Formats: sequence, C-alpha cells, structure tokens
Amino acid sequence: MLNPLLAAVLLVAMIYCGKVFRQNWVSQEPGWVKRAWVYGSLAFLSFVVVAFVPLDMPN
Repeated sequence: MLNPLLAAVLLVAMIYCGKVFRQNWVSQEPGWVKRAWVYGSLAFLSFVVVAFVPLDMPN
C-alpha cells in the first residue's frame, strides 16, 4: 500500500524528472544521453509506482 504523502512526492518527482528529460532531449548538449536515461528512468519508475500500487487511504 502506498502512503498518500509518498504518492504526492512521487508525482512531483515524476513531473520534475519528465521535464528535465525533455529539456535534455531538446538541448542535446554533451552527455545528454546519459542524463536523459537517468531522468527518464526515474520518471518511468515513479509513474509505474503511482499508477499500479494501491493507495492506503486512512479511514
């Protein structure tokens, strides 16, 4: 079960990592592929956890 606070933190991390991924992809400065893989992987993992792990809603 996923704590709602942790889910919110993961959502913010997913948004931030996705934004940085897109910035690296567009700018294509030296070393951009490695940074794109790191941020893209973090965004993907955050999405998978938020999408497929059920929330633990307090009663």
